[in-house]
Amino acid sequence: MKLLFRVKCFQHLVIPGSVRALHKDHRTGTPQNFSNYESMKQAFKLEVPEYFNFAKDVLDKWTNMEKAGKKPSNPAFWWINGTGEEVRWSFEELGSLSRKLANVLTEACGLQRGDRVIVILPRVPEWWLANVACLRTGTVFIPGTTQLTQKDILYRLRSSQAKCVITDQSVAPAVDAVASQCENLRSKLLVSQHPREGWGDLKELMKHACNSHTCVKTKHNETMAIYFTSGTSGSPKMTGHTHSSFGLGLSINGRFWLDLTPSDVMWNTSDTGWAKSAWSSVFSPWTQGACVFAHYLPRFEPTTILQARRRLAKVQGDQEFTSCKLQTLSTFPITVFCSAPTAYRMLVQNDLLSYKFKSLQHCVSAGEPINPEVTEQWRIGTGLDIYEGYGQTETVLICGNFKGMKIKPGSMGKPSPAFDVKILDGSGNVLPPGQEGDIGLRVLPDRPLGLFTHYVDNPTKTASTLRGNFYLTGDRGYRDEDGYFWFVARSDDIILSSGYRIGPFEVESALIEHPAVAESAVVSSPDAIRGEVVKAFIVLNPDYKLHDQERLKKEIQEHVKKTTAPYKYPRKVEFVQELPKTISGKIKRNELRKKEWETI
Repeated sequence: MKLLFRVKCFQHLVIPGSVRALHKDHRTGTPQNFSNYESMKQAFKLEVPEYFNFAKDVLDKWTNMEKAGKKPSNPAFWWINGTGEEVRWSFEELGSLSRKLANVLTEACGLQRGDRVIVILPRVPEWWLANVACLRTGTVFIPGTTQLTQKDILYRLRSSQAKCVITDQSVAPAVDAVASQCENLRSKLLVSQHPREGWGDLKELMKHACNSHTCVKTKHNETMAIYFTSGTSGSPKMTGHTHSSFGLGLSINGRFWLDLTPSDVMWNTSDTGWAKSAWSSVFSPWTQGACVFAHYLPRFEPTTILQARRRLAKVQGDQEFTSCKLQTLSTFPITVFCSAPTAYRMLVQNDLLSYKFKSLQHCVSAGEPINPEVTEQWRIGTGLDIYEGYGQTETVLICGNFKGMKIKPGSMGKPSPAFDVKILDGSGNVLPPGQEGDIGLRVLPDRPLGLFTHYVDNPTKTASTLRGNFYLTGDRGYRDEDGYFWFVARSDDIILSSGYRIGPFEVESALIEHPAVAESAVVSSPDAIRGEVVKAFIVLNPDYKLHDQERLKKEIQEHVKKTTAPYKYPRKVEFVQELPKTISGKIKRNELRKKEWETI
């Protein structure tokens, strides 16, 4: 019976259907995995087995299909770094290497099922191996962006009680600086060509590790991963996801929104520190047996997205590379592309008509609303629509624009099969079309699969997300007469800039540490490239009011970059005499934000 559960689960995750050739020029918006939106919603059903582990029940199944010649020959993982290095793994190789790392975690590090592992790595192959190794060992994967500061790292290590950290040479010094304050931290693994005292050399340990490992038998509702939120109204919260909430739930993204098949090559540009990488760089593509394409990209550069340096040849057996500028999206056989609206805004500033996107078939966007004019420019330049999706760290895809349905520019589309989405009033009543309210997901009487379990160690905050029979996303929106949902604003003042979710509290906390700052309020401000950026309204201490204003602004900005993650610093700063407040003394950020957005 248990075996039948696993087989049935895998069959539900993947729909066979026609397999496209890897390089075939197929540029239609016709869905591959469903007929139309209505049939998709009606026919969808995902059974949840008692035991489920994505590594064993999905990845290893693809390995078996690969060995049997029942899937296309394109790799499971394809990584480039832009300077000639390239890594390609089949599902079998991914399995073998991840088992080696699993043995490192359990043997060299002494980790047990349920122990927590913080992974702070850029887009390097080891990040993907760590994901799978944690699945195999039943350890809890906790990602973090490499932009975290020493203070950020200390908070995450202590609050998560992580027993192991995996990172590279750029972050290791910050970990060492705070390690003595983290009593649970036992093991430190380094991904680097150079050894560091007190750290295990991951590459060296894997060389000597056995590639045989028995995957733990995890229940579907066991905690699989923890993702830190942005910290809107306080310190970042830990969002708990289970083996089924993401391991099974994200099949909805891969099967319907991304519409992936085993012959697709999927490139998602998200930072490895965020849940979006779990969405589109791990579970969604591999559920469908698609190839995950990755580019090291230390930072986003439009020309690097469109162009890359690729190894072309070896000359007489030596390590000589012939470098040539190749257009990544137009030359590599990438069929599905996912990126934040900021990336698209930067890409459309290039002459897209000078590129030929022969393999590219499907483009999606998430993380923040995308401007209609950007989608139109992209369509003109590539011949492809951008299918916008809406979700959160706490969920899988909530709403999306799906192939085969009419796209209304500016709308986040219709509800995914995962959720019953409604617009609610303050009492939890469902509002009619056209009325703005809180976006909610029905969780009673049956809790949907693709929803987080709870905020770890924060029952009060977990309880606050419920209103009647609904989970509140914290966002405001409305539904039109055709069933399309439209995003209005974030009810918690969160700022979405370049795909990053930034909470005002963390920025204001950093600002107040500067001696010149008496008080501050942080809100979003419109920006032509990033959509919106962080703006800080600052009341100066008396001793600083006569200082050079421009010099002081730069000094404060640099201070924030060093105090918290650099992407959170205020790109705009305005000094004011006082901040607008309510009678009770609370800052009226909505008034400041309204003033900013009224100017456009």
